[in-house]
Amino acid sequence: MPTFPIRAMARRPAAALLFVMAAVPSLSAQDRAADRRRFLAPTSQTTDDPRRVLIGNAPRGPDGSIVLVGGRVFDGTGAAIRDMNVVIERNKITRLVAPGTANWPAGARVIDVKGMTVMPGLIDLHTHLTDGQIATIPPPLVDNIADGMLRGMERMRFYIESGITTTRDVGSLDGIFRLRAWVSDHRLTGPRIFAAGRLITGPGGHSAEGLGSAPDQGNFRIASGADDWRKAVREQFDRGADFIKITSHFSRDEVRAGIEEAHALGLRVTCDCETFYIDWAVDAGVDMIEHPLPRSDEAIQKMVSRGVASDPTLVPYQIIFDDDGGYFGSTSRRFTFGKEANLDVLRRLKKAGVTLGVGTDLISDWYRRLPGPYITELKNLVSVGITVPEVLGIATRTNATLLDMDDKLGTLEPGKLADILVVRGMPDVNLDDLTKVELVIRDGEVVVQGGVAVMPKRSRTDAAPAKRY
Repeated sequence: MPTFPIRAMARRPAAALLFVMAAVPSLSAQDRAADRRRFLAPTSQTTDDPRRVLIGNAPRGPDGSIVLVGGRVFDGTGAAIRDMNVVIERNKITRLVAPGTANWPAGARVIDVKGMTVMPGLIDLHTHLTDGQIATIPPPLVDNIADGMLRGMERMRFYIESGITTTRDVGSLDGIFRLRAWVSDHRLTGPRIFAAGRLITGPGGHSAEGLGSAPDQGNFRIASGADDWRKAVREQFDRGADFIKITSHFSRDEVRAGIEEAHALGLRVTCDCETFYIDWAVDAGVDMIEHPLPRSDEAIQKMVSRGVASDPTLVPYQIIFDDDGGYFGSTSRRFTFGKEANLDVLRRLKKAGVTLGVGTDLISDWYRRLPGPYITELKNLVSVGITVPEVLGIATRTNATLLDMDDKLGTLEPGKLADILVVRGMPDVNLDDLTKVELVIRDGEVVVQGGVAVMPKRSRTDAAPAKRY
């Protein structure tokens, strides 16, 4: 399975090496000259996100232990499926033990999953949790943060009940960071959220078409000129962005400035762009290209040589073509395309060896069709010659790598965060078995039972609130 290579580090004095690091984490193949993770000691405790902010050593995750007994384990590493018991302590996987071996803490909650498949939680690389493109939403509420948070809460249930334990949100209202925090604190049921905040585009660019040049419009930030693109990136970082999302249209100087600023802050950049804008973004150092939009063979080869990944997202366009007959009225989609043309782009990307991820880009009310669109996207990958087990590996391990989170997510291995999906059936043989979600564990807590989302356990205190002044 393709992964990003590690960039060779420049030579440093021996004294500096003692300070810098004992192990270099995986970096994208594009240069990230100021990646701050190089300066973290291996024992440092950080937040479980790409920002890697230092925190204290207090225990994390729910109290107690969970053991999944008797399941057939697809661990996402490429190893053969085998019967194993999975032991979870607080919010981490601590070991996988052979059947018949009761090697787990006393008092652990034991859950019988005999005959079911236990696998890493699925990851969706392209979501818009607060999206307001639904005909039933009054126009004044489309960019209303309170309404957007309620929309996000509803969407999170559909994702988590579909076995999707992690979402990468590529453009939402500012409140997305509060949703992320409440899920992280086990106060709401939902998938992990890694958020870009507002996507960044130029006047008249994708998402900002025909809306004038006001800098902030709901889920996007209009930026004009290289300095403003740098400022826009810093604004998203300051709000809490885990990565940066940009869209065409932009100039060469603008896209170069935005990507350079993001990389200096230690964040990856993904781009919704097409035609020659893809060339400009790749030349500027972008880490990923979204969508199956037109590009030349030369651009694809350039993506391969520079380690730029692709999140194909064929499924939203398939829905558009089926529901609406075509993609109309957009100044950022001024080209002819359709289902077969998009599938051809995917074939060319796969043949060239571009690293592929899985994302759905479900806007409007399409999330209500889950898990169907996610499974359809997996089948799109199968249709170009990728095996079903390999596709499940892309949906878990590769997606985690593209999130810059492969040290914490994507496989069932000791030390990884306990984001686990249990389904009735064999999805490694038949992808449609992913509809048979039985149990979902996120961050060590059971959040779906019998296919239905459950609320986190309420916390109680009889103490007076601490004074903040």
